[in-house]
Formats: sequence, structure tokens, C-alpha cells
Amino acid sequence: MKQLAYERANSQQPGVPTTIPRVNMLGVGITPVNLAQTVEILEKWRAEGRREYVCCVSVHGLVEAQRDPEIRRALNRSGLSTEDGMPLVWWCRRAGYSSAGRVAGSELLLAICERGCQRGYRHYFYGGSPRGVQTLVSRLIQRFPGLVIAGYRSPPFRPLTQEEDAADVEAINETHPDFVWVGLGMPKQEKWIAQHVGRIQAAALLGVGAAFDFVAETKPRAPLWMQRSGLEWVFRLMAEPQRLAHRYLVYNSLFVALALQQIAGWKSYARDW
Repeated sequence: MKQLAYERANSQQPGVPTTIPRVNMLGVGITPVNLAQTVEILEKWRAEGRREYVCCVSVHGLVEAQRDPEIRRALNRSGLSTEDGMPLVWWCRRAGYSSAGRVAGSELLLAICERGCQRGYRHYFYGGSPRGVQTLVSRLIQRFPGLVIAGYRSPPFRPLTQEEDAADVEAINETHPDFVWVGLGMPKQEKWIAQHVGRIQAAALLGVGAAFDFVAETKPRAPLWMQRSGLEWVFRLMAEPQRLAHRYLVYNSLFVALALQQIAGWKSYARDW
């Protein structure tokens, strides 16, 4: 029934489902879309004056959601929680959504920027280090002549005061962005966008994690064959072993154990969306 509803939605407007389904992964509702569909959904939100947010969800995000109910709520109340990792793509396809594909933050950022050059979309970038976000903006302008940069800001790593947060919201809104790209890292960015959706007047707030570093080329990206085979985590672990060892070795193992339990029917998760 889910697949039939999805196909009917797609038949009404090719590539853009009118009702976006979700696949229950450890109690997180992942939207089984691909990159082209995601771009069209974002453009639809802009045309309709919507105020939504997007989470690009990895295995790391699914495991964090088991530990932190606030993260789980943020992921389940998003407009889109996309598959930023091949295990999530394979799970969606196993659930019957054959067109599901990986929607990584960096690819989504580049796709919307490319489309935005043609249509005048205004982009705001929030997160990263001061030098990192400046490098990101410079790279994007070089790559996409005519790209409209509404603004950018690198907030301090400490928690903001209410006054500082309100000033950031006001400053962002004054630039009239269409899309606000948030690179604060998981789980901080998911909490931030869930708390700020509606307060910031943009079609979408998009949590894209390490995309700032990848697009700015301040960190290397795994070869395509590793990305497509689900081995990107190995490349990143080798590049940053001290920072990422716990995430990949512990979190990946937890994910495999929990996913096998759910798929085998030994454990079930209630829907929260």
C-alpha cells in the first residue's frame, strides 16, 4: 500500500511526490527520495512560501536518535529526512522504494546552487569556522558565476545567549534568504534547525554537516566507488582516525545490531511522525 500511494503521488507530478512517505528505521522516519526529487521538492516549497527544514541523515544520526529523544523528534518532524548513507538507501529499497537514492549534504548543496544560478535563489550559510565558511563561499562563487550569496556567519562554538540568538535570526532574515545551509555538525545542527524553523523566513533550513568542508575542499572526499559501495566511512576514518574512530567503530556496530533486530522482527519501533 505504501508503494502504491507513492507511485500515485509521483504520477500526479513527475518526480515530486505530493505525500512524502517515510520508512521506519529504528524509530526514525526516513523519506525515501533521491537527489532529483529532493531538488524539486525544495523548489516547490519555495514557490509555495513554505517554511520547512531538511535533515541529511546518516547512520550516525540514527544512532544518536536512540540516545537523544530531542534528536529523534527533530528528525521525525522535518519536511525531509534524506538518506545520507548507502545503508539507509538499501533499507529504503528493501522497503519497496526502488527509486530511493543517496541525498548527501554536499551533493544537495551543489545541486541547489547550480539550479539557483538560473533562478536567482538566495543562499545563506550558517556554521563552520570563520575561515572555512569564507572559503566555502569563495569556492561556490568561482564554481557558479552569478550565484546569489545572501550572507554567511560562523557562530561561536559555545552556546549562544538568547540575545545573541535573536540577533542572528534577525540578521539572517534581513538578507531575505530562500535557503539557509547549516553546517554545525550532528547533533547540534538538527536541534538548531528544529528550534529555528518558522522563526527564520526561508523556504528551507538544511542541515548538511560536513558539506561545508567537502565543498570548500578543506577536507578530502572519498572516491565515488567508495561512496557508492557504502565504504565512505572507511575513507573518513583513515583521514581523521582520532576524531571519528568512536563514531564509526562503535556507532556503526550499534546500527548493524539494531537494524538486524528490527529487520528480523525481534524488535519494533513506534512511529513518531
